[in-house]
Amino acid sequence: MQAFFSLYLANLFLVGGTGLLTTYLALYMDKQGTATLWIGLLTSLYYIGLLCGAKLGYYLIKSVGHIRSFAACTAAVTACVALHGVTDSLWVWLALRLLVGAAMMCNFMVLESWLNEQASHEQRGQVFSFYMITSYLGTVMGQLALSRFPELGYAPLFLVCFAVAVGIVPITLTRRIHPKPLKPLQVGLFSYVTLIPQSLTAILFAGIINGSFYGLAPTYARQAGFDAQGIATFMSVTIFAGLLAQWPMGILSDRVRRSVLIRFNAVILCIIAVIMFMLPLSQFAVLCLTGLFGIVAFTLYPLCSALANSRVNDEDRVGVSSALLMAFGAGAGLGSAMLAQAMNHFGHSALYGAIAVLAALMFGLLTLINLRQKAEQPDHSDFVVSASDMTTSPLAATMDPRIEETIAQEQLLVVEEDTRDTQEQRG
Repeated sequence: MQAFFSLYLANLFLVGGTGLLTTYLALYMDKQGTATLWIGLLTSLYYIGLLCGAKLGYYLIKSVGHIRSFAACTAAVTACVALHGVTDSLWVWLALRLLVGAAMMCNFMVLESWLNEQASHEQRGQVFSFYMITSYLGTVMGQLALSRFPELGYAPLFLVCFAVAVGIVPITLTRRIHPKPLKPLQVGLFSYVTLIPQSLTAILFAGIINGSFYGLAPTYARQAGFDAQGIATFMSVTIFAGLLAQWPMGILSDRVRRSVLIRFNAVILCIIAVIMFMLPLSQFAVLCLTGLFGIVAFTLYPLCSALANSRVNDEDRVGVSSALLMAFGAGAGLGSAMLAQAMNHFGHSALYGAIAVLAALMFGLLTLINLRQKAEQPDHSDFVVSASDMTTSPLAATMDPRIEETIAQEQLLVVEEDTRDTQEQRG
C-alpha cells in the first residue's frame, strides 16, 4: 500500500473536494429558492459528464500520458469551481457541472489504470480495496468540512479549490514509474443485455437511487429541519454505513445466492423508504434509518457486479464490467432529474416515496427475470469491495486506452486462485 501512497493521497483530496462541491451546490441553490428540478438536473449533468469524459480521457491519455492528463483535467476542475464564485447564473452552473464530470472521469481513469497496471496480481484486490476506502473517506471528509460553513458563502468554494489543487501535487511529484503505452480495449453495452439481464436491471435502478441520493439528499435534509451540522452528519452516516457494510456483505454473499441478496436489499430498501416517506420521525430516527439505507443501497453495485461476473467467461469480463459501469452512469444521470421533479411537486419527502416505488419495481422486474432464467449456479467467490458510485469504481480503468486486455481482465477476474485450479482439474 505504501508504494501507491501518492495515488491514494491524490484520490483522497480529489474526491473530498468534489464531494464537498456537490453538497454545497445543492444546499446553496435550495437556500436561494431554486426549484428542486434544477438541483436534480445539476447532478444529472455531472453524471452525464462522467460518461462523456470516457472519450475525453481516452484521447488525452493516449496523446499526452497519465500525469499530464491528470494535471490538465484537475486544473480544469479547479477553474470550473472558481467560476461558481464569479456568477450565479444557473445556465453557467449547469455547463460547469458537465465539464467537471468529464474532467473527473479522466482523472479516475488515470488513477485506476495506473493502479491496475503496476499492482501485482496477488496484491490487486488489496490495492483497489484501499483505493476505494480513500474514496469513501474523502467523501465523508468533504461532508464534514461543509458543517464548518453554515452560512454557505464562498468559503466552501475556496476549500474545494484548495483540496482539488492539492490533489495535483502527489501525482506530479511521484517517483513511481510512469505507466507504459498500451493498446486500447474495445467494449460494448447492448450485447450483454440478454447475457446478464438481472445485473443490468438492478444496476440501472441502483444508479437512479444512489445518484439521486447524492444530488438530492442534502436538499431533503435541509427541508426536513436539519442545520448545517445535521446535514453533514446525515450524509456522513449514510456513506460511512455503506463503507462498513462492504466486507460483511461480501461474507454473506459467500453463503447466500447473490440474486436473492439483491432482491432482499430491494425489499429492505423499499421498507426503509416507505417509513421515511410516510411517518413523522425525529432527527435521531432519520439518522438511524439513513444508516440502514446506506447499507442496502450502497452494496447493490458490488452484488450486481459479482453476479454478472459469475455468469460470463473470462474473455467477456472486461466488456461486462464496462456495460455495468455505463448502465449505472445512465441511471444516475436520469435519476436526479426524475426524482427532483417528484420533490418539486410533492415535497421533500417525495424523494423517499419515489425510491420506495423504484425499489418495489426493481424487485418485481428481478423476480420476473429470475423466473425465466434457468437454475442458477453462482460462484460465490467473486464478491469484491466496490464503491456505490461510478465516480469511484475501478471499472473506469477498463476504458483507458493504455490498459492491456490481459491486465484488465486480471483486475476484473476476482475468482480466487484455488478455485480456478479446481475448475482446471475438473476440465
